[in-house]
Amino acid sequence: MRRKVTTALAAGILGGALMLSGCTSSDQDSPSGNHQGDHGNDEPGSSDGGMDHPMDGGPAPVGIEDATSPEYPVGTEVTLTADHMEGMDGATATIAGAYDTYTYSVNYTPDGGDAVTDHKWVVQEEIKDAGDQRLADGTEVTLEAEHMEGMKDAKATIASSTDEVVYMVDYESEGMTMTNHKWVTESEIQPAS
Repeated sequence: MRRKVTTALAAGILGGALMLSGCTSSDQDSPSGNHQGDHGNDEPGSSDGGMDHPMDGGPAPVGIEDATSPEYPVGTEVTLTADHMEGMDGATATIAGAYDTYTYSVNYTPDGGDAVTDHKWVVQEEIKDAGDQRLADGTEVTLEAEHMEGMKDAKATIASSTDEVVYMVDYESEGMTMTNHKWVTESEIQPAS
């Protein structure tokens, strides 16, 4: 009897270990090059965790204008103070692009997903038919951004906005290299230490 219990216990532990190892992945094993990002804030009901976020954010959207006099020009090494994603706050980054535009925090529900509150950030050029005027808080929009799975074509509401310079950054955190990460505002960056 003791041998059967010991064998069953060992099989259960081995099975659990195999199941857990099947749930984890490394970036090298991921064919899409995505990782699980958390772009929401820490308020109840806000969540982006569990959605794919590309390791390479791709080029800046068409029509966005380069910043005329950014505090941090392209190529500058900086320290991030934003906490949009796990491991971002305090990470060393390199400025990949600096732009003058309106930048928005949005609430939206991705197709087939849970509601996301306070997603930071989406720029004017990533909102369908946004025009060139700053959109008011509470405005309902359609997103053209593809930062997260299910974001493109999602209906959203503007939660807040800023007109400070916004940046694309390259950074490494917890063994992952992010390139052209969109977006970090000027107030979420400080000189490299």
